[in-house]
Amino acid sequence: MSKILIRGAKVLGGEAQDVLIDGETIAATGADLSADGATVIEAAGQVLLPGLVDLHTHLREPGREDSETVLTGTRAAASGGYTAVFAMANTFPVADTAGVVEQVYRLGKESGYCDVQPIGAVTIGLEGKKLSELGAMHESAARVTVFSDDGKCVDDAVIMRRALEYVKAFGGVIAQHAQEPRLTEGAQMNEGIVSAELGLGGWPAVAEESIIARDVLLAEHVGSRVHICHLSTAGSVEIVRWAKSRGIDVTAEVTPHHLLLTDELVRSYNPVYKVNPPLRTERDVMALREALADGTIDIVATDHAPHPHEDKDCEWAAAAMGMVGLETALSVVQQTMVETGLLDWAGVAERMSFAPARIGGLSHRHGRPVSAGEPANLTLVDTSYRGVVDPAGFASRSRNTPYEGRELPGRVTHTFLRGRTTVVDGKLA
Repeated sequence: MSKILIRGAKVLGGEAQDVLIDGETIAATGADLSADGATVIEAAGQVLLPGLVDLHTHLREPGREDSETVLTGTRAAASGGYTAVFAMANTFPVADTAGVVEQVYRLGKESGYCDVQPIGAVTIGLEGKKLSELGAMHESAARVTVFSDDGKCVDDAVIMRRALEYVKAFGGVIAQHAQEPRLTEGAQMNEGIVSAELGLGGWPAVAEESIIARDVLLAEHVGSRVHICHLSTAGSVEIVRWAKSRGIDVTAEVTPHHLLLTDELVRSYNPVYKVNPPLRTERDVMALREALADGTIDIVATDHAPHPHEDKDCEWAAAAMGMVGLETALSVVQQTMVETGLLDWAGVAERMSFAPARIGGLSHRHGRPVSAGEPANLTLVDTSYRGVVDPAGFASRSRNTPYEGRELPGRVTHTFLRGRTTVVDGKLA
């Protein structure tokens, strides 16, 4: 592999310096570096981050290749600055055996655009009745450490306790989709003023908060780790904050769309805004931003949920829930957290690279410092860029973005996976 010299980039938003990549590794950082025969990238004014890590991605393969494949999903990830993604288990067949997670892992290896770490299902078939082969998936070639029934809640407290106890033995983590199913039967959007005015079934905040409260107590009881997927309410923030104050081993994520969008958008009846958990109120959005800034919420995760055209281009009640997010996540975080002064770029690196890699057990390869001797998994961002989102240019197979036509800041110009450029000048290599 050739040498690459990134010249004049602001590492984690700090002082400008040069970074020399030699093969798969960062060879040197500093001022006025030179390297004979190196490809030079002039990066003055741009921010250099460690490669982003997404703990919550739906790649849909196997089974729903009409909406996404591992190849198209990892291309989208690389376009958004990601060098590693965790693939959720709600595929067809469900990733509840060693065979399926190894298939996804191999597909990721073959794609070459970013590393793919499969997430195993907590229960067989995501049915919430019997634990999956947790140990076998962990011992497989995929080395699964994160388990989730995402898309469904592990609502049975006994099953959840057993799962937490089981993964404790090998340092695993249960990632919970917090949604009490009986409180959300027929729900179409956030329960509140807008749902009442529109006559749509409401999704109460307590349906999320009650599961989080139960699960942090279960995690404390068994001494295990629990991760809260796509936290979306101000009340959930307070519960997680309380749990952390007690020393409970809980981590939490927020999606970019919950940092920016509110349930007022549902007045348009455009199904692109239909998502699980639903878009909440402005008060919730502000609470989520503050919690991400103060560390109550640990990470940003995309919950990239691609759907084919026919699943979204229909009436609201029939539409699928979910939004694509890999290619716009960093821009949304720049707008909601950096440009508002809530985070600096070092804080973004912590929440979008370092912390998700630690939670998911990838910190030996991803989420590493930008320094000599470290793996060359890097993302270069032109933070001065402003552009209108056009899904026609997405690398993802699906186009269900809520940001179409919206101006967002920032653009990933280069992504490096172990020293190899997967994105060059904003285009896939």
